[in-house]
Amino acid sequence: MRVGFVVNPIAGMGGRVGLKGTDGKVEAARRLGAEPRAPDRARRALTALRERVGTDGVTLLTWGSGMGSDVARDVGFDPDVLGSPAADETSARDTARAVAAFLAAGVDLVLFVGGDGTAADVAEAVEGTDTPILGVPAGVKVYSSVFAVSPEDAAHVVDTFERTERREVLDIDEDEYREGEVNPELRAVARVPVAEELQSSKQLGGGNVEAVAAGVADDIRASDKTFVLGPGSTVGAIKEALGFGGSPLGVDVYRGGEVLALDATESEILEALGPEGENVVVVSPIGGQGFVFGRGNPQLSPAVIRRCDVEIVASRSKLDTIGELRVDTDDPDLDADLRGWTKVRIGRVERRMMRIA
Repeated sequence: MRVGFVVNPIAGMGGRVGLKGTDGKVEAARRLGAEPRAPDRARRALTALRERVGTDGVTLLTWGSGMGSDVARDVGFDPDVLGSPAADETSARDTARAVAAFLAAGVDLVLFVGGDGTAADVAEAVEGTDTPILGVPAGVKVYSSVFAVSPEDAAHVVDTFERTERREVLDIDEDEYREGEVNPELRAVARVPVAEELQSSKQLGGGNVEAVAAGVADDIRASDKTFVLGPGSTVGAIKEALGFGGSPLGVDVYRGGEVLALDATESEILEALGPEGENVVVVSPIGGQGFVFGRGNPQLSPAVIRRCDVEIVASRSKLDTIGELRVDTDDPDLDADLRGWTKVRIGRVERRMMRIA
């Protein structure tokens, strides 16, 4: 199989530092100490692919430097490098040029590493062809259904898929997103491998969450623990029940009737946490996808999660649309620790058992 492999090296950089995306915010992310996320995700995907098929089991065509060739060589591949980015700071135009070169070389699949913006760029570049695409999730917001659940799942799909189907590519305006507005826009419909390891597209809506919010807020008021309250409308209702507006798409930290950090970065969350065993992170899965960690909340890093108990909350109607929960924290060992059956709070006191896959 001939695979075109391209990386958006800046995808996801803004997440850990609370910027909710990287579009137009690369320098701001760097000033806040952001580290690239995409190269490690790319390395995990190619390492898993190498372990499955060997370095001779696939012909890897890629783009120069941080857009693919560096990682490919690091993990043992000898890729065909078809070109290089026009400048040190890569752009959507570089992605389009790479994909055009892959198509001209007759690849069987375009494997890309990035977020929804990268997915839209790749989908637009393959429009009018039958060449399938597959995403390795590395962005902050990953709403499109063209992504594998994890980097390792992407390698499995590359190795095993036999058929393709049309799937949605969604993107949102990051400036609106930072202001708390989530309006996914259909950017393209692309051909994607048929596989169980692909995520669903983001679904909006959720049902009645008042009972959940009231019950959790009562418990928080009665506790001396530090609560890390994740993004989303369900946890947002808890924040409102506690008497503060919070950041709808950010992470807030609360203890003893006081907001310790609003729209917090990873470092601010870690600084606000109490002693071990005295912290709780409250999150709600994304409707339609089921992700608890790894989509839209990268501030909740492995370092944060490991210092907290986890409470998952959701309305009954949301869980009815989700077959199972998912995690993708950038730490495979932590993902393995989180997997299994867990209780999800669905009312003032009611809970439902759900499996984290």
